[in-house]
Amino acid sequence: MKIAIVGSGYVGLVTGICLAEVGFHVVCVDINEEKIALLRSGKSPIFEPGLEEMLKNNSQKGRLSFTTSLSSVIDEVDVVFSAVGTPPDEDGSADLSYVLEVARTVGKTMNKYIVLVTKSTVPVGTAQKVKTVLQEELDKRGVSVDFDVVSNPEFLKEGDAINDFMNPDRIVVGVDSERARAIMEKIYKPFVLTGHPIIFTDISSAEMIKYTANAMLATRISFMNDIANLCEKVGADVNMVRKGIGADNRIGSKFLQAGIGYGGSCFPKDVKALIHTGMENGCSLEILQAVEKINERQKAVLFNKFNSYFNGNIKGKMVAILGLAFKPNTNDMREAPALVLIDKLLQAGCRVKAYDPIAIAECKRKIGNIIDYSSDIYDAVNGADALFLVTEWAEFRVLDFAKVKSLMSNAVIFDGRNMYNAEEVSKHRIDYFPIGIQPKITK
Repeated sequence: MKIAIVGSGYVGLVTGICLAEVGFHVVCVDINEEKIALLRSGKSPIFEPGLEEMLKNNSQKGRLSFTTSLSSVIDEVDVVFSAVGTPPDEDGSADLSYVLEVARTVGKTMNKYIVLVTKSTVPVGTAQKVKTVLQEELDKRGVSVDFDVVSNPEFLKEGDAINDFMNPDRIVVGVDSERARAIMEKIYKPFVLTGHPIIFTDISSAEMIKYTANAMLATRISFMNDIANLCEKVGADVNMVRKGIGADNRIGSKFLQAGIGYGGSCFPKDVKALIHTGMENGCSLEILQAVEKINERQKAVLFNKFNSYFNGNIKGKMVAILGLAFKPNTNDMREAPALVLIDKLLQAGCRVKAYDPIAIAECKRKIGNIIDYSSDIYDAVNGADALFLVTEWAEFRVLDFAKVKSLMSNAVIFDGRNMYNAEEVSKHRIDYFPIGIQPKITK
């Protein structure tokens, strides 16, 4: 079986490489010629631990190839995975133009039965639109061939995507024919040998599952951030609260970490899209509207603490930021809280230095050189009036606080991820402001 993956972004590239890893012949398609040239040279355009090594290995073994033209390979493949982007429109709805263009291309060029699998995150009803577009193109050509459209949402965590794909806790597949079901079972058989289930559903339910899962996780994050802000007011410790409720097996401990809001490519746009779907269908999703509002507010919490600490006198202050990516083990800065913080600091007249192990190049691509970029942690904090911990990279876990104290002009840390122990920090005469815990003031 030969498989085409259209879209060589995060989802498409991980999907294609992992399918090649278990023995399928995969061709990855992308209209970006520079990206395809990079992939052919054995380089990955995204950072994901282990991905580049797998890319090189499967390319060398002839199981993985790359092209800019889906039409040129359509007669060779049995299955087309559509993993193109669905960016949010101004009203929050998902832009389906790329998804429908894939369907249009398939319809214009296919001459035999093909399964078109939607891997992109799309709202309920998209599969029917894909079928309509594909059939219209076949009718224009006067070609009569069967096809199936399948919904197969992804559940990949950036930074751990290979493990998520190779060892999934579940695989969701929405089908409406036994023929398509049999093909999808064959594709995913190598990934369920250890007992992980394939959950077959109708197509609409599969489309809804992805949005609902991300919306639930986003809700837990915003809920705990709201509780964290209350904890600070009443003198409670959000970490203790989190442990106490997480031990309840009806709740569980995951996605209860207080912080500075969620970002990335999934949660923000998926929450917006689900809210929009609700509005289109006369259903006001009020909880999700609150989730979104809380998340946007939370992204400003470190700046507000900083501004209050200096009594509003922050113009000209030099600040250091540790972490730019929205989460560790990725260079993704889509909807990153760091971008909101940087914008607020610059508008207030502050000077900003930042360090991130991976995401500096991506930050430069997004905002250019309006801030200074540092070569390491201690270069960033040198001469700073305040330190912001934004992304919980492993190398930030153990700081030499004595060195930090000696390098900073004013020793204060605003910890957006609750990485440090307040007592340890305060021993070095550094003021410490975590999230959802009372600050430790030493001066």
